[in-house]
Amino acid sequence: MEYLWAFIIGGAICVIGQILMDTTTLTAPRILVIFVVSGVILQAFNLYEPIVELGGNGATVPLPGFGYSLAKGAMEGAKEGFLEAVTGPLKATAAGIGIALTFGYVAALVFNPKSPKR
Repeated sequence: MEYLWAFIIGGAICVIGQILMDTTTLTAPRILVIFVVSGVILQAFNLYEPIVELGGNGATVPLPGFGYSLAKGAMEGAKEGFLEAVTGPLKATAAGIGIALTFGYVAALVFNPKSPKR
């Protein structure tokens, strides 16, 4: 049942993104920012935690899940002090950021970029 909920929640997030791309003039980077900020806002009001408990990785892997992790790290760090509130989000998302940088670097080494013709 966990897999089904992960599929439903993660799929619903992807469907929302696809609908935004198809029906609005928003670009993919703007939708990315909207999703990350929405995860932060939902977590600020403790509304994203129940979604994570139900959907598991279906809720934490997509972009709102990144915003959720940032907000959760900041809120947990704020309990210890101001400096921890600033560094908490980085600690909470360090693994994901590190992996993204590593794979981006490997992809840049393996593939030859092509400039668009003008």
